[in-house]
Amino acid sequence: MTQPVPVQYTLRPVSPEAHLFEATVIVTHPAKDGQVFFLPAWIPGSYMIREFSKHIVEMEARAGGKPVALRQLEKNRWQAARVKGALTLRYLVYAFDLSVRGAYLDGERGFFNGTSVFLAAEGYENEPCAVEILAPEGKAYADWKVATSLPAVDIKKKSGFGGYQASSYDELIDHPVEMGEFQKVSFKACGVPHEFVVSGRFQGDLKRLAEDTKKICEYQIKLFGEPAPFDRYVFMLFVGKDIYGGLEHRASTALVANRDDLPAPGAAEVSDGYLKLLGLISHEYFHSWNVKRMKPAAFTPYDLNREGMTRLLWAFEGITSYYDDLTLVRCGLIDEKRYLGLLAETITGVQRGAGRMKQTLEQSSFEAWTKYYRQDENSPNSIVSYYTKGSLAALALDLLIRRDSKGKQSLDDVMRALWRKWLADGKGLEEDEWEKIAIETTGLKLKPFFDLALRSTQDLPLLELLKSQGVELKFEAAQGASDRGGVVDAFAAKPAPLTLGVKTAADAAGVKLVQVLDGGAAQQAGLSGGDVVVAVDKLRAYDLDKQLARLAVGDKIKLHAFRRDELMTFDVAPQAAPEDTCRLKLEAGGGKWIAGR
Repeated sequence: MTQPVPVQYTLRPVSPEAHLFEATVIVTHPAKDGQVFFLPAWIPGSYMIREFSKHIVEMEARAGGKPVALRQLEKNRWQAARVKGALTLRYLVYAFDLSVRGAYLDGERGFFNGTSVFLAAEGYENEPCAVEILAPEGKAYADWKVATSLPAVDIKKKSGFGGYQASSYDELIDHPVEMGEFQKVSFKACGVPHEFVVSGRFQGDLKRLAEDTKKICEYQIKLFGEPAPFDRYVFMLFVGKDIYGGLEHRASTALVANRDDLPAPGAAEVSDGYLKLLGLISHEYFHSWNVKRMKPAAFTPYDLNREGMTRLLWAFEGITSYYDDLTLVRCGLIDEKRYLGLLAETITGVQRGAGRMKQTLEQSSFEAWTKYYRQDENSPNSIVSYYTKGSLAALALDLLIRRDSKGKQSLDDVMRALWRKWLADGKGLEEDEWEKIAIETTGLKLKPFFDLALRSTQDLPLLELLKSQGVELKFEAAQGASDRGGVVDAFAAKPAPLTLGVKTAADAAGVKLVQVLDGGAAQQAGLSGGDVVVAVDKLRAYDLDKQLARLAVGDKIKLHAFRRDELMTFDVAPQAAPEDTCRLKLEAGGGKWIAGR
């Protein structure tokens, strides 16, 4: 007779209209001094304390059919009184977070990460557990189905509701679950079954989405070497309006995107929205190797009650960001010029932030918990992104290795060496180990580069490194708020327009200053992020670029703006736009590294 697993979970969407999941956890042999339960304070891949326990709205414990006293020990920890026999904990979770990090439930769909709904039984984290996922009751939910990469044990073939298992709590929370009336397409990449589940209201060509995603998957599997590190993989995409994001897991990923980003039926081109979605798919899939398996020692194992500080996020997020778009051109979804356009926009974004001169990449990685994930109106002036500058550091490293090895080696070789190490020992990387492996693999003197790129605020030597690969780089003045740089056939600098040095957003009262940049005209005049400009020289504010267009350097304007409910007046001297916008020009025969040559 099969022995029951030590911990058994049940989850049911008990009240979709109230956004409530009901969960139970049964511990067959609870701790003698009283079983302790806890809910993670954060979710791996998203480096901010999120306090998931705040969404628990009701909790009770029972043993032998009788109530058991519960005592809250901390914000996310509870202890049941001592009992004999199995202990059952029942609780409700409010789920209305339309993101990839938490849990969501309404009358149309449900979604959850295990960190949001499964209380861990302390002392049993490394023990097997069983999970039963139940369907909501009622005719309205008769056609609901389940999608997850959790290993199935006893499920209904048509719907997927039923029994699943996990070898540990860490595995349990690393397989998100989608439920509802979604659409699904399937394909195989290097022989591995993949599913792409799409929920939300949309019109899109899912067959093309599957074909293009297959190209991405096969390129990345072959980059690291077959076989893939999973037996099956599930993409879960919810489409809506004005949403974007993804979160990686060991055999799946959760994605959210705009419904218009899906490829239109019958369309052959890759629209900007679809390109953005493909880049997101590529990014999260690459994480299957780079952070889900190869990871910092600080994440081995994860401490889900507090921050896991590491200086290596630039390597796991930045390098992934480098390969996400590179994959698209190497597997034939876009051409080299389209890729260089994306690269130019990334270079522009980093160049425009004064924070790059104040925070190193290692600091950016280490302070992600308090700065990158908790940005405010001053963030462009004080921090640099380990995603974007990290991707440029990866680019620079790749080009440096190619140049100094005379084309015999590349960053690909370093990534494969890291993967071989993980396959051999399964251990996380110590803080200095990534650099050591890169130096050992290439045989090159890379320490001066790492000191500059990771531990200084100097700009990366992109101009000379791109030049070595037949790509010219030049910074010019932006020709308006929408100009983020791009590819040109010839450099033809245009006069610099005037600017206030701000990032703006529409506001019912006028123009809101979302961010005021260091050294800009607005900052010098005393304007601040959050101010709402209502008038420019006594005319209603509506488009600051257009309203500055007829001015010349030296002219001054008077701005009226609300700060909170106070009307203020500012005398501003607009400045010529700085040369911070990247233009790239591909020389004949250049850019061979893009295609992996």
